[in-house]
Amino acid sequence: MNIIQLFPLAVTLTSLATQALANKPPNIVLILADDLGYGDLGCYGHPEAKTPQIDRLALEGVRFTQHYANGPECSPTRTALLTGRYQQRASGLECAIGTGNVGRYDDAIRLAGARQLGLSAKQSVLPSALKKAGYACGVFGKWHLGYEPQFNPIEHGWDEFFGYMGGNVHYFNHRELSDLHVLFQGRLPVYRKGYMTHLITDSSIDFIDGNKEKPFFLFVSHESPHFPFQGPSDAKKLVNEKNWTEADAKTYVAMLEDLDREVGRLLTTLKEKNLTKNTIVIFVSDNGGFAKAANMGPLRGAKSSTLEGGIRVPLIIRWPGHIQPGTISNQVCATFDLTHSILNLTGAKPEAHRLDGCDLIDHLVKQKPDFKRTLYWRGKRGKRTWWALRDGDLKYIRKMDDRTEEWLYDLSKDTGESNDLSKSKPKQVARMKKLLDAWEENVKPVTK
Repeated sequence: MNIIQLFPLAVTLTSLATQALANKPPNIVLILADDLGYGDLGCYGHPEAKTPQIDRLALEGVRFTQHYANGPECSPTRTALLTGRYQQRASGLECAIGTGNVGRYDDAIRLAGARQLGLSAKQSVLPSALKKAGYACGVFGKWHLGYEPQFNPIEHGWDEFFGYMGGNVHYFNHRELSDLHVLFQGRLPVYRKGYMTHLITDSSIDFIDGNKEKPFFLFVSHESPHFPFQGPSDAKKLVNEKNWTEADAKTYVAMLEDLDREVGRLLTTLKEKNLTKNTIVIFVSDNGGFAKAANMGPLRGAKSSTLEGGIRVPLIIRWPGHIQPGTISNQVCATFDLTHSILNLTGAKPEAHRLDGCDLIDHLVKQKPDFKRTLYWRGKRGKRTWWALRDGDLKYIRKMDDRTEEWLYDLSKDTGESNDLSKSKPKQVARMKKLLDAWEENVKPVTK
């Protein structure tokens, strides 16, 4: 493993899952930021935003430099997280579901019209498998995996849910741009007062308090820093369809810093409940940052593209006594690796589902050397399709709308994807096209 500040582990590891389960199984807190750019945190180089709580989390665990979202938008990545597989195996979820249950490409349009656009509970493995392993499972915040009742988180095996079914809401009145009421407590519509980021944390803390005596999986699915751009002091700010996506630097930084404080509230709760040592905390983003607001650091591109800025995102994992503090990992990894890791660690067994990721936590704890990955992306929206393939350090990108374009980059020398090698390395392009074609055939949608 290519790491910095790695110290010898105090214990010799045999089977990670066996050791973890020998005593009380570890709790898992997964914090998912929405549209957080690669450079949007202090520990990832933001020049202005102060994020001491998340930075401390990185200092106490491991910070990844080459972690990828499985999709360039939110619904696809969330699908990969809950299924542990490429989202392409779930038809209709290759771009974000539109406000008010709108499909944005052929199959999604058809499914939305049939009121079937969303992630089937039969394909969602993470909460259901963990429940069978004895875990209490709660999700709080953004869902965005289907508007219809059959897609409600409770139908997926979650014990508790508070949040909204769509992709983004007004932070204070909690309605989406369509004015549709999407805020739910379990299966029932609910009304709340307060800033959305704070309400998500409040529900998460209540869940910890109610389940502190047994193992739990807490999915904290924040809206921040996704538009509409409203900081916690912007309750009187007029936000409507004209300025829903308008951002200014001051507001965006305020949202980042508020998100950091809320992460701090969760970490403090774990400490006060004497749960820190036996809790794995994961902080990650669902896709790259929004072009008008986020800081992507040295990366080019933004959300909705398969350029690095659209898919490479922060990932931090803390597990005291198992992952050495101050670690920096350059291992190439993706969202569905987290799913694989959680299931293996807890001994949870998904039924009849193939997992596409690898066990990242086992890799970290056992200090295994970094290994090369071949990862794939495909994202659709309207007539536009983005593809990407990373094989070792080489990355191939194809974009098709009115015309087809393609690029080849060597990420070991060109993180910013500024030097296109597609014309000078035709054999490599041809090889990667064959890999991509084989993957396309492999990930055709499944029905179970």
